[in-house]
Amino acid sequence: MKRIAFHTLGCKVNQYETEAMIEIFKNSGYEIVDFNDVADVYVINTCTVTGRGDMKSRQEIRKAKRLNPKSVIAVVGCYSQVASKEVLQIPEVNIVAGTKNKGDLVNLVERIKIDNETKLNAVEDISKDTSFEELKISAQLGHTRAYLKIQDGCNQYCTYCIIPYARGPVRSRNPENILDEVKRLRDKGYKEIVLTGIHVASYGKDLGNLNLLDIIKMVHDVDGIERIRMSSIEPTFLTEDFIKEVSKLPKFCRHYHVSLQSGSDNTLRRMGRRYTTSEYRDIIERIRKYINDVAITTDVMVGFPGETDEEFNETYEFLKEIEFSKMHVFKYSKRKGTKAAAYPKQVKNAIKEERSKLLIKLSEKNEAKFYKKFINKIMNVLFEQRVKDMDDYVEGLTDNYIRVAVKSDLSIKNKILPVKFNELKKDLVIGEIVEGI
Repeated sequence: MKRIAFHTLGCKVNQYETEAMIEIFKNSGYEIVDFNDVADVYVINTCTVTGRGDMKSRQEIRKAKRLNPKSVIAVVGCYSQVASKEVLQIPEVNIVAGTKNKGDLVNLVERIKIDNETKLNAVEDISKDTSFEELKISAQLGHTRAYLKIQDGCNQYCTYCIIPYARGPVRSRNPENILDEVKRLRDKGYKEIVLTGIHVASYGKDLGNLNLLDIIKMVHDVDGIERIRMSSIEPTFLTEDFIKEVSKLPKFCRHYHVSLQSGSDNTLRRMGRRYTTSEYRDIIERIRKYINDVAITTDVMVGFPGETDEEFNETYEFLKEIEFSKMHVFKYSKRKGTKAAAYPKQVKNAIKEERSKLLIKLSEKNEAKFYKKFINKIMNVLFEQRVKDMDDYVEGLTDNYIRVAVKSDLSIKNKILPVKFNELKKDLVIGEIVEGI
């Protein structure tokens, strides 16, 4: 058997697509090994959201070739889609494929001779793609929550974002294929499904008669699935009708990741975002009105071109007011081909770093405040894995995205059990399983 290893950078969609490729290679007779092991083929599924993503991708490419100088290196994903010639020029690379035709990677690998001089560029133009590439998954290695890709592409073209160029226009997955995969995952024992996509709120725009709410309800009706979670969603999709409807669905998790990017209206306009801070505030209030103890998380960017001290302070105060349960803070990264790359008044790295630290500190404070609300309460936890550096403990998630650890062995993995919350330890709640409930 040929040995193959995978490394994934970036979002949940990439993670899903890697799992699909793993299954295809397994079915083709390959042995899957750890990325740190010696393999005949290494696949790096890349991210290009930031310059750091590109850099990490290059590091992993070189690491793989050091592990086995005679291996075939295949680079796929967003970085290779938007910079295929650049990636092909990396000496260690043999195959470059983009965000399309991942299901054909076995054939590309088989075509390559194990020869460092051999190069193959399989990147195709996706700017006018209209069909969703069907990749089927029946299991996801090591996971108790299953990611389910239902949509690809984005039509938003925010001024800072390279992803529409890397992923192409919106394409939605056939609902019958979604339900088939949900049932396969259910039959493999998965209890939680995470609906994911590049711009998941756009699901159905190319189908005409379906939307995201329809898919959520379809998945909700599948017996054996106990939780449905949703990946990041645009705030403007969260209408009162949508929130009222999902609040009636007991399997739908009380967790919304609502992308913000900035708490300054001036910055939002330059970013090309399609809402104001006032509209965003109303949306968050709407969610909290209908859903008790809901976790609301978000993404925030610092250092967007032209972001003044006043605009940053507006963002900081807005975030203090909203009190997200967690924030993903990241620094603006200039991406070639986007409008913002040519904007004047690019912010210095030192200022970005300072602003990032302030928001991360605020996020940690708000996260602790949210967790402490539940101390001495009992909540259901889906257990997933051992806690790093705490071998006697197993951790999992509540439906409202609180990470909880209890003293136990791995026999509780993939079980949903009631847990009494005792204390907060950093970003982890320590609890104990309650018997007899």
